[in-house]
Amino acid sequence: MQYQIDTSHSGAQFKVRHMGIAFVKGEFDRLRGSVYFDPASPDATRVEVIIEVDSISTRDADRDHHLKGADFFAVKEYPEITFRAQGAVRSGDGYKVTGDLTVHGVTKSVVLDVTAVPPEVKDPWGFMRRGLGASTSIDRRDFGMVYNLAMDGGGWVLGNKVEISIDLEMTRVDEQQSAAAAT
Repeated sequence: MQYQIDTSHSGAQFKVRHMGIAFVKGEFDRLRGSVYFDPASPDATRVEVIIEVDSISTRDADRDHHLKGADFFAVKEYPEITFRAQGAVRSGDGYKVTGDLTVHGVTKSVVLDVTAVPPEVKDPWGFMRRGLGASTSIDRRDFGMVYNLAMDGGGWVLGNKVEISIDLEMTRVDEQQSAAAAT
């Protein structure tokens, strides 16, 4: 079944080690895309998620401005992060979805660990919905983001491992089209 991502009920979050003692967390407020998923045929899964980098928020305007600049995301040159996948394989109660992640103009293959995908539910407006959560980790240097600062006592201000989580709520497309045609 084809699903459209419900942008107002979905999000992409990340966290990265800061000075080796804590994590800085952030999120992207705007994402869109679609997912084709049939639990009977996970190998037929198709995913496209597009994240608008300019929507980054770490709750610190100065840090957000720096992240949007040339040292990190270079949002003027690379305004979107994309994930595109074809196929999924069962893994325990969930799935592993391998796809191409493009960040900062660099594309690498990554594996998303998708938690159990609950059955569809019918919302109060008659639409069929499904949700899922996915996570992965990447090395930011693999995507050309090498900026860092050395600390006086040794070590670096920023960790290289970035943990990513995505929460999606989706509406079945054929239901949307049927409802729209009826009005």
